[in-house]
Amino acid sequence: MSAPLKGSLAFVTLGCAKNLVDSEAMLGQLTASGYALQASPEEADVVVVNTCGFIEAARQESLGVIEEMLELKRQGKVRAVVVAGCLAERKKEELLQEVPEVDHLVGVFGREEIAAVCDQVLAGRPATATTKPAAKGRKRSLALPTATDPLTEQRTLFRPAPIKALNDQARLRITPRHFAYLKISEGCDRLCTFCAIPGMRGKHVTKPIEQVVAEARELAADGVRELILVAQDTTYYGLDLYGRVRLHELLEQLDQIDGLDWIRILYVYPMYLTDELLRTLGSARKIIPYIDMPLQHISDPLLRRMARRVTRAETEDLIGRLRQAVPGLTMRTTFIVGFPGETDEHFTELCDFVETARFERMGVFTYSLEPGTPAVKLEDHVSEDVKEERRGRLMEVQQGVAFAWAKAQVGRELEAIIDGPDGEAPGWYVGRGTADAPDIDPIVKVKGKNLAAGDIARVKITSADGYDLLGRSLSVR
Repeated sequence: MSAPLKGSLAFVTLGCAKNLVDSEAMLGQLTASGYALQASPEEADVVVVNTCGFIEAARQESLGVIEEMLELKRQGKVRAVVVAGCLAERKKEELLQEVPEVDHLVGVFGREEIAAVCDQVLAGRPATATTKPAAKGRKRSLALPTATDPLTEQRTLFRPAPIKALNDQARLRITPRHFAYLKISEGCDRLCTFCAIPGMRGKHVTKPIEQVVAEARELAADGVRELILVAQDTTYYGLDLYGRVRLHELLEQLDQIDGLDWIRILYVYPMYLTDELLRTLGSARKIIPYIDMPLQHISDPLLRRMARRVTRAETEDLIGRLRQAVPGLTMRTTFIVGFPGETDEHFTELCDFVETARFERMGVFTYSLEPGTPAVKLEDHVSEDVKEERRGRLMEVQQGVAFAWAKAQVGRELEAIIDGPDGEAPGWYVGRGTADAPDIDPIVKVKGKNLAAGDIARVKITSADGYDLLGRSLSVR
């Protein structure tokens, strides 16, 4: 028996795939409790904006969307605006002071209350915030490094009490039916000096293996063929809950689930890639040869300043072991340019490394000064002009690598999962190979007949168009 209709709802989600999973979980709660989802905010009683607060550009985008929704409220088209997610968690009541017309804040750890919050705001209760309570924990001191000093293992960070990992079953999915993201843990225990995520998402909390497997089975039963694992730190999985990392054991169980065809792994940190994990990555039937492993930099002085706890030599050894263990591996990584103390020499070293390492996929961020992070106190900050110039130069290096890789695929056959028809070219479809994660990587344009979203086609690659590949369908499964 369905719940009585309480009102209409519109939902805007911003930020990363982990935030998208949170949005789907909240949407599941809201629709189950009696809210009817609307495609357009103008048709809704309440609008929920699930925000990103990771870097300044993301915060400004979130604030812009909030302002758009508030303008609809001023015009009488929307009764209430609720702001959820990382920005709400990070700024709390300060955000209500900046945008007082917001009806309620729901932080990362208050999202299980989203239905009750919407009930309250539609009942006309005053604006407030539902965020993580002030936690009692221990503080740790930091000796900030110079450009050449080794980083100590200590760092100032308020450690909140453990937060229970939420169950993400009964989600209302907003991805296409054939792929879904599955969050295997919450929070992060890494202490990178540039990153504010631990302050927003808390300490690492592993979701138990049996719960992850249950969620994966539910998704497979709902038509998911490509399962994409996400977390703040995928390779840390299990250490807090079981006393040892257990990602390889989780993957072995997921590999047995009927209905799944591809398992893709994102957000791998370059630590805890054990021999057991490497063997699993190379031997499992459904784990595709794709690893997303943000490296951030390669110069040892910068890695120390970032508190990455890995060296260039260790990184190069790891890359070699990964490529040896996983035939045909696609590696995706990201780097930060313009971090405090980055010299021309450090940047040149990074460019040379990218040229040599031949990453198939890569993204580049300019350093974003994040209030409350240790990097704010570092000396030798880099100007915005230099940051942007370095980002452009590094992407030029990577473009040559990526274009060469794409051209090398011409004449080969590969599998591509079909996302849907190409609206601009009749008879063509938009697909993705195992080398292509949704939204962040290139696409494979497939010529074929009667293909449907979710089909996995065998494709003969006939040409390359920059980053993208073009080919014709040979068969479908």
